[in-house]
Order: sequence, then C-alpha cells, then structure tokens
Amino acid sequence: MSVEKEIRLRLEAAFAPERLEIENESHRHAGHGGDDGSGESHFRVLIRAPVFQAMGRVERHRAVQKALGDLNQRIHALALD
Repeated sequence: MSVEKEIRLRLEAAFAPERLEIENESHRHAGHGGDDGSGESHFRVLIRAPVFQAMGRVERHRAVQKALGDLNQRIHALALD
C-alpha cells in the first residue's frame, strides 16, 4: 500500500475529517536530504475535523503524529494545515 493511501486511511479512521487533502511533494525534494528515492518521503496534509476545534495547534499536530504511528518513520517531512 502506498504511504499516501496509508496516511489517508489512518487519518480518516482517527478523525473522521470533513475535509482531507494529501499532496505528495516528494518530487520537489528529489536529490535533497531525506529523499530516500521511494517517491514517498515528503507530504503536505490539509485536514479539517470537528475534534480539532477544541485543540491548540501543537495538540493537533501531536494528535496527527500519534494517529500516523509507525508510519512517521517512513515519512521524512510532513507539512500539516
């Protein structure tokens, strides 16, 4: 399963988001530090879910990182909005 699909499945299961956009930006970082050659190392995620309304920015980021669990080890960069 692709990293992008796994990100989607985990975030949907954890947060039931109203909006979820995942952009694979790995091609923009080819040859840079953290590029492992897989084409699945850098992602940008826009997520909107009611559960986030009561959380601060850092708490939201921690919740997303927790939901991704061991997948974080396969991702070099994750930009969250």
